[in-house]
Amino acid sequence: MRHFRILLVVFWIATTFTGCNTENKNINKESGQTKQVKKTASASQPTEKQKITFIELGSVNCIPCKMMQPVMEKIEKEFVGQVKTVFYDVWTKEGKPYGQKYGIRAIPTQVFLDENGKEFHRHTGFYQFGEIKKVFAQKGVK
Repeated sequence: MRHFRILLVVFWIATTFTGCNTENKNINKESGQTKQVKKTASASQPTEKQKITFIELGSVNCIPCKMMQPVMEKIEKEFVGQVKTVFYDVWTKEGKPYGQKYGIRAIPTQVFLDENGKEFHRHTGFYQFGEIKKVFAQKGVK
């Protein structure tokens, strides 16, 4: 029970001080207006069956999750036809079921599925592109 309390406090501190809030809004810097953002899934267009599905579970308002967006874009560009990338904003009504499905405890969480849809790797927090490439190489993606 003590470990659970410690984890709860750490999670609360992390989300409070990193800007991860439960509202899914972005502020337009030029006009100062707030607009609703919906981004639940983004997948690269396959030319053949992908060897890996890379799933990013996070939020568009979480700082570490925002840091993962350029990494995902680089994956989409560099591994076309080999890796399918998917993003679920778990703080939206549409994305919340995926957070439950994959049993995430913190965001961002990355889940790696093989070509049969079986999970073979998982990571929580910001994940550097170079480290992700090493995981891909385990499944023959170069």
